[in-house]
Amino acid sequence: MKLLLDENLPKRLKNDFKEHEIYTAADKGWRGLTNGKLIELLIQNEFDALLTFDKNLQYQQNFDKCKIAVIILNASDNSYLTLKKLVPRIKDLLLNELKSGPTEIKE
Repeated sequence: MKLLLDENLPKRLKNDFKEHEIYTAADKGWRGLTNGKLIELLIQNEFDALLTFDKNLQYQQNFDKCKIAVIILNASDNSYLTLKKLVPRIKDLLLNELKSGPTEIKE
């Protein structure tokens, strides 16, 4: 599965998904882009999902038009130690067919 870690997530999280083709926004040179442009690039580059800490993204985009899965990590903070606890649940989600639009994983 081809995944992108949004720039609001720790880069170290990438190491927890070695079984996937995973990039950070910095890896792709996509830092500082608007959410709309980022989603456009994800679709053009055939990504399967975006992992993000941006809880507002689900309300800012029209996911009827944007056919991309967005996994929103909802935790008390976006530190690696906090988000690492969500990795098993993210991996479980990635084992199934992803649906377009937002899916929230709460701490």
